[in-house]
Amino acid sequence: MNNINFFSDYLVASLSLAVPLAFAALGGMYSERSGVLNIALEGMLITGAFSSATATFYTGNPWLGLLCALIAGGLVGLLHAFMCITLYVNQLVSGLAINLVAAGLTSFLARLVFNGSSTKRLPGIEPMPIPGLANIPVLGSVLFQQDVLVYLLITLVAVSIYIFFYTSFGLTLRAVGEYPQAAATAGLSVSRVRYLAVVVSGCLASLGGADLALVQIKFFTEGMSAGKGFIAIAALIFGRWHPLGSTLACFLFGATEALQLRIQALGVNIPYQFLVMLPYAIALFALLGLAGKSIPPQGLGVPYSPENHQDN
Repeated sequence: MNNINFFSDYLVASLSLAVPLAFAALGGMYSERSGVLNIALEGMLITGAFSSATATFYTGNPWLGLLCALIAGGLVGLLHAFMCITLYVNQLVSGLAINLVAAGLTSFLARLVFNGSSTKRLPGIEPMPIPGLANIPVLGSVLFQQDVLVYLLITLVAVSIYIFFYTSFGLTLRAVGEYPQAAATAGLSVSRVRYLAVVVSGCLASLGGADLALVQIKFFTEGMSAGKGFIAIAALIFGRWHPLGSTLACFLFGATEALQLRIQALGVNIPYQFLVMLPYAIALFALLGLAGKSIPPQGLGVPYSPENHQDN
């Protein structure tokens, strides 16, 4: 029984740690499937964490915090879209700039808003067990005793699969990302589709930040995203830009992080620095193993000019 409980707790921890990654990866997929490279996931995560924590700090209502995270993430996505699609700024440079600005701005504002680098404990989002299903051994505690963001993530993965592969909008989005010239010739607005995709990307990634602040840690502190946006990018590539594949890759990275935390707790004589870098090493090895095998959308990172129907 103890072994079953240990395994169940490990799976719960793995899923919990994977949720922010999965929201960010799912958001990045919408942007990159449309052809806009999104390195700004890290900045979107920390923006979502800060905005949700700030709103919850002042109102005491975590649901308003979630709403503010969605709005803030959408605005960051809109900024990235404006720079990349309208101003033709290099998409990599735009994403890195957003990451740097978001990290610095949230740290500065946190000191002003919270009178320090972090908040006190926030009222968070508590688990909502599903009656009946929550009592199933192992599976019940892993899937049916979770908070609303986990249920939302599972729903969004299923909805995204349907949208991308079974709707005309999904076909349009993939066409714009693969060959924007042909999409424009067919009468589609490449810029409009890409704008929508990048804004959706910001909203989804910000939910990952809100999960960090309101579910996992229940306070905000500087740099709490801790590179999760970049691991989400690795998961996106590892999952081959597919909703289910990317989510499963995030679970793998979450399981790795949960494992290193448990190894530290057991007091194994291994330098903790090695254990802390384990999830990042797994991400690196995953990308090295996929070299030449994971093919991105053909138009990814290439700006499109409607004036001449040519790549810049």
